[in-house]
Amino acid sequence: MNIDAPKITDELLGALPRRAKEVLERRFGIGKARERKTLESIGTSYGITRERVRQIEAYGLKKLRSNELIEKHKPSFDELKAELIKRGGISEEDSFLTALARSPEDKNYFRFLLTLAGNFKKIKEDNEFKHRWTADERLAEACHQTLRLMHKDLENKDPLGEKELKTKLALTAKGILGQDVTEEMTSSWISVSKKMGQNKLGEWGLVDSPHISPRGVRDLAYLIMKRHGSPMHFSEVAMAIRKNMSEKAHVQTVHNELIKDGRFVLVGRGLYALKEWGYEPGTVRDIIFNILNSQGPLPKDKLIEKVLKERHVKLATVQINLQNKKFFKVLEDGRVSAI
Repeated sequence: MNIDAPKITDELLGALPRRAKEVLERRFGIGKARERKTLESIGTSYGITRERVRQIEAYGLKKLRSNELIEKHKPSFDELKAELIKRGGISEEDSFLTALARSPEDKNYFRFLLTLAGNFKKIKEDNEFKHRWTADERLAEACHQTLRLMHKDLENKDPLGEKELKTKLALTAKGILGQDVTEEMTSSWISVSKKMGQNKLGEWGLVDSPHISPRGVRDLAYLIMKRHGSPMHFSEVAMAIRKNMSEKAHVQTVHNELIKDGRFVLVGRGLYALKEWGYEPGTVRDIIFNILNSQGPLPKDKLIEKVLKERHVKLATVQINLQNKKFFKVLEDGRVSAI
């Protein structure tokens, strides 16, 4: 954007009395002020009440809004509005200011210009959404409705890839608005949500989900294995956590956590799988017994095939277990049965 926010701001503030100018500078962290100050701190420095500071601030903004300089800079304010409309009429404050600013210092100047202009509205942070700016209340409400539906849809669900999330959000938004939305709009709307977040694997979901905000090594291991899609040795899990999640993960700690967590099943020598993949805990003998108990007598080769799908062990290990006559017997037709 071709907007020199500091230059416009300095010109506008030059039309104010000294006290009003100083208060606005300190409130917004612009001009001679380096940081944004509270009403309380400004009042203390002047020896006046915070309410009096608020009145001076309101006076300064009102005076500037009626100044002819506002009309002079109307093209810049129109450009700001067009940029916000392009983003779906609403955007999270920090990400919007960052996109506008040429430097970190410029963000406060753009915040001041947005506050000064009459066609922008700042909506304060709440339990669902972050601080945000809007230039179209209809689009803002559509954004809120869309995100609420997305929040509900993501409850108790596996995380989504960014492309899948944006596709779902766009379809939901179209149902509410009755029109297509661009990818830039979906990105801006997503930034508004306080409830949705992204994990270190680039997946999206609710921020209070262990898939998105892992709580310790167990959750990190679950994410890694879920993404891998097949059994992993505990040392591989530890290595993947360090490499892909940039988190500390000692091999023995990972092994201990996998043993204690019911989401994981030991399926071989140091090899773990997720229980949700259909694996059941137990020894090889337990697995054989469970298969025969649920499916009835089976030919030996079919039984061994099924066991090896459940456990990554040597063929000899299965055969030795089948020889245990306390638990298994061979029928006259050659099939194996549980006793």
